[in-house]
Order: sequence, then structure tokens, then C-alpha cells
Amino acid sequence: MKLLSWNIQWGRGLDGRVDLARILQTLRQLGDFDVICLQEVAIDFPGLPGSRGEDQVAELSAGLPGYTAVYGAATDVPDGRGGRSRFGNAIFSRLPVGQVWRHLLPWPAEAAVPSMQRVLVEAVVTTDVGPLRVLTTHLEYYSQRQRQAQIDAIRHLHAEACALSGRAPMPEEAGGSFEIFPRPTQALLCGDMNFPATAPERAQILAPLADGTPAFHDAWSVLHPGEAHAPTVGIHPVDFVKQPECFDFVFLTEGLAGRLKAHGIDAATEASDHQPVWVELA
Repeated sequence: MKLLSWNIQWGRGLDGRVDLARILQTLRQLGDFDVICLQEVAIDFPGLPGSRGEDQVAELSAGLPGYTAVYGAATDVPDGRGGRSRFGNAIFSRLPVGQVWRHLLPWPAEAAVPSMQRVLVEAVVTTDVGPLRVLTTHLEYYSQRQRQAQIDAIRHLHAEACALSGRAPMPEEAGGSFEIFPRPTQALLCGDMNFPATAPERAQILAPLADGTPAFHDAWSVLHPGEAHAPTVGIHPVDFVKQPECFDFVFLTEGLAGRLKAHGIDAATEASDHQPVWVELA
């Protein structure tokens, strides 16, 4: 199973142009992926620099035939024309998709800090290595306090999912909205975490969990123990880091870490202000 994660900055490249065709072309050039997780995907948001207010989920879906699109809006506001402007994360899967969750993450009030609502999108997918939960997110950039609260919430949601995974359905839950669908303990968490690999937030994600809940492992470190992370931002000049850093991670639970075969980063593309990252499980 091959999975790619990429913050596409609503399709805006380093040349300032919003070009989703370029995003799709880059994805095709990078390989054949079973699951594609994208952050900063917009619908009807002309206020974003370079955007025409396009429905980016629809455009990306049209360019990814055979994939199921799962979108989670973090920001959902009036567009001023009678419609809605949405901004969030998307999962595109050509593997069977089971139940889907869209979790709004904590947004602690900090009056002096710019910030926005954040979301974790979760989908169960059936893969050759078994069913697993794919989770993708985009954590707050400006506030460490908010990032840490969001990580706590993600860890709690993971522990909650694992606690529910072995629960036997009751007769009252057969059919209808109470029906219990599989929710495996094994999970893969990816996205733009907005902190460098040396930050305490990474250790927070990787910290052991109670009651035997499978902990997360950093895919890069599984394959490159002791090595500094390869950068995913700042390879090409951007204004939000002073030097190249790794902001984009793939974390996976213990049962998947042993199946990790490859971890890649495309350093060449300038189609966004972040670089795509991917993993392959065998």
C-alpha cells in the first residue's frame, strides 16, 4: 500500500499561481498511490490569494478517477454571495473506504495570536496489509499551545478508537445509524504538523499510550534511525521558515511500522510551498 501526503496550499505554487492541473500532474509523475492525503483544499474561497473560488474537491476528484473523495472542512463560512466557503483536508482512496469521521480539533482562545479552526479527517480503508485507519490533519502554525492541545486531542481520539475496536455490537445496533462498522486499532497519521522534527510536539505524538493502545512511530525514523529528518519546507525559498525544516510527517502504529518498506520526499516540485511525502507498506 502506497500513501502520499501533501499540503498543496490550495494549489498555489511558488510562482503565485493556483493551478490544480499542476498538482495532479505532479501526483501522476511521483507514482501510483493507493491513498492520497491533501491539506489546504478549498471550496468556493476566492479570498485565498490566486484563487478563483473554484471547487477544488470536484476538480481534484475529476483528475483522480477511481478514487473515493473524503473531505473535511475546518473552516466553513458564508462566501458573501449566498454560498459557503470551505477550507480543510481531503483523503482520496482507490481502496475500499469504510466509516468516515471528521473531528474538529481544539481551538483555545488566544486573542493576540492569529489562528484558525483545524480538523482531523479519519477514514477506514481496506488494504493488502489489512484494514487500517488513515488520519490526516494540518495543525496550527502560529501557536505551540494550540498545537499541543490539538495533539492531545488526536491521541485521545486514537485511544478512543482503539477502545471501541473490539466492542461487540448489540442487537439494537443492527442496521440503521447505530450499526457498528469495523474500526481497526492500526492507524496511519499524516499531514502538515507545523513544527520541526526537533520540537517537543513530535515527542508528544510519539509518547506511549496507556492500556496497551498502540503508540505512533515516526516513519522517517523507523527507516533512518538516528538521522536528521530530510526537509519538507524551505528547500525552495518561503517566508515561514528561516532554514529547511521537516514539517510534514507520516506517523504509524506499531503493527504497521514493521511493514514499512519505503519513505520518500519529492524535493523538486514548486507546485506548493510544501513538498510531497509518501510511504509504502509491504
